[in-house]
Amino acid sequence: MSSTVTSRRDPSLQAVLGKGTPLRYSSGSDPSLDRPAHVRAGSGLVRLGERIAIIQDDALFIALLDPATGEVSPVTLPAGEGGQRLFDEARGNKHFKLDLEACTTVPWEGGEALLAFGSGSSARRETLVLLSESGEMRTLEVPGFYAALRAETRFSGSELNIEGALYADGRLRLFNRGNGAPRDGLQPVNAVAELDWAGFWAYVTDRGGNLAPALENIRQYDLGLLNGGRLGFTDASMTPFGLLYAASAEDSPDVTRDGVVTGSAVGILSGAAGPRWTELRDPDGKLFPHKVEGLCPANDSGRLYLVVDVDDPDRPSELYEVELIGEW
Repeated sequence: MSSTVTSRRDPSLQAVLGKGTPLRYSSGSDPSLDRPAHVRAGSGLVRLGERIAIIQDDALFIALLDPATGEVSPVTLPAGEGGQRLFDEARGNKHFKLDLEACTTVPWEGGEALLAFGSGSSARRETLVLLSESGEMRTLEVPGFYAALRAETRFSGSELNIEGALYADGRLRLFNRGNGAPRDGLQPVNAVAELDWAGFWAYVTDRGGNLAPALENIRQYDLGLLNGGRLGFTDASMTPFGLLYAASAEDSPDVTRDGVVTGSAVGILSGAAGPRWTELRDPDGKLFPHKVEGLCPANDSGRLYLVVDVDDPDRPSELYEVELIGEW
């Protein structure tokens, strides 16, 4: 059975943002590939070898950032509908995007690979993308898996919207963002569930039979309110502090449409003190008003990288370094 856990705001904690860095490809744009000069909608971060991989929800490119040099290089995914790789309302093709919103690294042939998940917020958004350190790429359409996630309403609530993924010790955790619309007597929920990694991978690669692996240890979370808005998961990562998550408060009408953002937060789910969070602020103490989509460890000092989606296809997503202060 699922149980609801409250993550409380802890006034002893602080998360202070440094200066944002616009994410622009070092090689510029490439119209032949339908690639702009910048990362359009950074939606998840994870370390992949010596670099930081950045997935995007409306562009078929994975960006690889070298933290030592600041160089950002693109990895091109297969083209989508009509040969396009960019999707937005102005083009009239937003409903065709893969909506990659969650990523983690998984074991792969003696090393590791990036595994990115479509959000599952529509039938089009039920694809996984795997990218190994050596550059091997796979795209896997897994509608049966997403149907199983959607059917487990303790996890999906009224509308499925996977926004975080985390592999550790043979288990895969998925994070559902509770920003959906009420539907059929169900409410949107922030929830975390676990899967056996070996069983999951066997299933999605057609080696594990027709029955999707069952979700285990489902737990729903009340993440609280920030500046009047309800916080919802937007990413999660294992860090030197423990299992941290990013959350944003966005007044979205459902899981497919953007809304007004009232702030973002960083929280911790692990530890004896229980789940806690603090809002993101700039060095002057002002509340950060934008949507944080991804986080991962920056280095051994305990700082974090955050990626921010400004919800404007003509503006680059920004990468921030964040200092955590207090007893996390």
